[in-house]
Amino acid sequence: MVRVLRYWPCTGTNEASAFAPLAEVLAPRWRVIALDQRGHGESDRAESYGRDDYVADVDAFHRHLGIGPAPVLGHSLGGVNAYQYAGRHPDRVTALVVEDIGAVVNCDWSFTTSLPRHTPSRDALASALGTAAPYLACSFRQSKDGWGFSFDIDDTVASQKALNGDHWKDWVSVTCPTLLIHGTRSEELTAAHAREMISRRPGARRVELPAGHVVHHDAQAQFAAAVSAFLSESVGVLVVGE
Repeated sequence: MVRVLRYWPCTGTNEASAFAPLAEVLAPRWRVIALDQRGHGESDRAESYGRDDYVADVDAFHRHLGIGPAPVLGHSLGGVNAYQYAGRHPDRVTALVVEDIGAVVNCDWSFTTSLPRHTPSRDALASALGTAAPYLACSFRQSKDGWGFSFDIDDTVASQKALNGDHWKDWVSVTCPTLLIHGTRSEELTAAHAREMISRRPGARRVELPAGHVVHHDAQAQFAAAVSAFLSESVGVLVVGE
């Protein structure tokens, strides 16, 4: 059985469990190992959230598993972490799937700072989030102060600030087969930028699906089908990012 390591999470507000539906689809052929990155889900809070921090975490986790070279998948923040890991450790990654994030990132953290820190109930939290609630539901947590999130808002803003910038050097350094998936309604990755990313990476391909930034949520079945088809062409162990 092929194994899958996943780390997700430009908002950086989600966690490993967001990919449970994909893992269920892949389960007949692949094993999914889901990683909550630093500051996400059940992982510890950290003193820093820089680019090198995240990439080092993926490398340490991958080596700890002892599963050898593997494909990697990541969404948004996790997508940058995934292609930076693949570009810097080409001997560790056999294939790459990047979901809706560019080689140049200009993340707006105003949504993060507008999130409620505590509400009296889960329903109140969902109501305060409105249409964003389904995307963040897996990160809801209850504490002594009421209902909030598994991530710290200030830490998430620090992570988003560190994510911004020009990452072309890492993107073009990737040598393994690569699939870029992006949403037609995404406000994070434009079709023009996605096309440019593919043009600078001979052999890379892209799939455009009717979705917003969180393609695996908005076009769940199509996303899973695209990933499954791509992986079926790959050999080795699958490592899926944040």
